[in-house]
Amino acid sequence: MPAAIHRTRLALAGLALACAALGAQAQQPSAAQPQTASDDLSTLTQRFVDDALHQAQAGGALPLRMEVEVGALDSRLRLAPCERVEPYLPAGTRLWGRARLGLRCVQGATRWNVFLPITVKAFGPAWVLAGPVAAGSVLGEADAVEAEVDWAAEPAAIVASRESWIGQTATRSLAPGQALRQGMVRPPELFRAGSPVRVVVQGPGYAVTSSGQAMTAGAAGQSVRIRMANGRIVGGVVSEDGSVQAVL
Repeated sequence: MPAAIHRTRLALAGLALACAALGAQAQQPSAAQPQTASDDLSTLTQRFVDDALHQAQAGGALPLRMEVEVGALDSRLRLAPCERVEPYLPAGTRLWGRARLGLRCVQGATRWNVFLPITVKAFGPAWVLAGPVAAGSVLGEADAVEAEVDWAAEPAAIVASRESWIGQTATRSLAPGQALRQGMVRPPELFRAGSPVRVVVQGPGYAVTSSGQAMTAGAAGQSVRIRMANGRIVGGVVSEDGSVQAVL
């Protein structure tokens, strides 16, 4: 697993644990005059998420600089006064990119439950394109520069290491200023459909080298299908040298 993806998953896991721990702690203090104004709920939400991020960072789970933007409730909502509001993270929600935080009244004459939109930004080092790149072009060292970007701005994971993009092929046209993410590049093709390929067939205690014809184009690490001389179709994984490792 690439280190960047591993760090991102650790960050999300840390946030989930922090939110679970804070669920019973971050609540609106009781007051003589209970309030549910939008500003009060936004402040409560900001404090809850900031505390969750702080706990995750203290545990070493977040190598990124986190920022939170709290949105506003629907202006048409009319919430009854509540003495204690409890924030919580809805099931399946991640504190990453655009998300929402639940707010429920747990002590009041009328119980209610609403959702407040939030945006969690995660700034860290990434590789940003210095100029336009045409689809199918092979990226070189001069094609991208290192810069700080919001990793959470898009769903696709950041391509954080140089080795992950130098020598790779652009899967589509890329624009200057774009941060390189998974799906934007792929390994270069080592052979095309119809090309002859060397097939190494492995089994328990033996390995046999033969030849076949590629049914699709292949790049290192990809799974492909090969038609052998006898007409049999076998599957395998493309090696760095262009051969196909097949297992029967």
